[in-house]
Amino acid sequence: MSILVECVPNFSEGRRDEVIDAIVTSITGVPGTKVIDRQKDGDHNRCVITFVGTPEACAEAAFRAARTAAERIDMRAHKGAHPRMGATDVVPFVPLGEVTMEQCVELAKSVGRRIGEELRIPVYLYAEAATRPERKRLPDVRKGEYETIRDEMGKDPARDPDFGPRVMNLAAGATAVGARWPLIAYNINLRVADLERARQKVDKDGSAAALTAIQVGVEAAKRIAKKVRESSGGLPCVQAMGLEVTGRDLVQVSMNLTNFRTTSLKRVWDEVGSLSKKYGLEVVESEFVGCIPRDALGGLTPADFKAAAFQDSQVLESHLPS
Repeated sequence: MSILVECVPNFSEGRRDEVIDAIVTSITGVPGTKVIDRQKDGDHNRCVITFVGTPEACAEAAFRAARTAAERIDMRAHKGAHPRMGATDVVPFVPLGEVTMEQCVELAKSVGRRIGEELRIPVYLYAEAATRPERKRLPDVRKGEYETIRDEMGKDPARDPDFGPRVMNLAAGATAVGARWPLIAYNINLRVADLERARQKVDKDGSAAALTAIQVGVEAAKRIAKKVRESSGGLPCVQAMGLEVTGRDLVQVSMNLTNFRTTSLKRVWDEVGSLSKKYGLEVVESEFVGCIPRDALGGLTPADFKAAAFQDSQVLESHLPS
């Protein structure tokens, strides 16, 4: 099999294995594709599936996966910590080998049009495939999430999709389809080590004294995320948010590194670690969601980032022909 394109769709389901299995089956049923990673998160209520293949095969598999998700996920009942707007939330195509970004942009447009026209799901083109400057960044496209987009679509021209109906598909929501360079989905999990220091750092008119340790930790994680993300004046090419890791007494700074050559993984690790100490938190572990290019490690090992659950199969190059 000639492996040329990577596709990393995110789906708004992280709790029902049977639904995730059905989506994976719809992908593997297309000749010329190979699923190389699948990860789910119950707190985020989200799964990320990574597959590779020829451009034509990846385009067909992405469409079939979106169709399966639309049949099995109802956004009207969806709840989760991660921002979302659709059953198939985002479908990025990533060039590998000799494939160009221009080819991936054409793939995004083709698949986006099919999802819009055949599944009657509103589709927004984003990243390198964006048709408007304000749609380059996924968080801007998804601003307000499912509920706000549902209420504004058809009323505000800024919410008009690139393909599909100009009204929200109430069950399947809306989908972003795009083309981008490799992205690192990276989480750092923290625990409150110094409650008094943490309370002092997040205090609002003395109200922090009434918060539990986990509530203080979540507030601290949100502030750390704000300091590191680019949109708030932090590190270039970093998106971040803070949230609770349910049932583990941990909080998380959940990030996307949209260009690891501009802001390295090591720099992000060091910055979050330094800020955590200031906020009375300690780093417990980190985790990579999906596959990463070997170069992203910068010559270090997963252990250097306390990523104990990292698998060798998460290195993208391990799935490519030598």
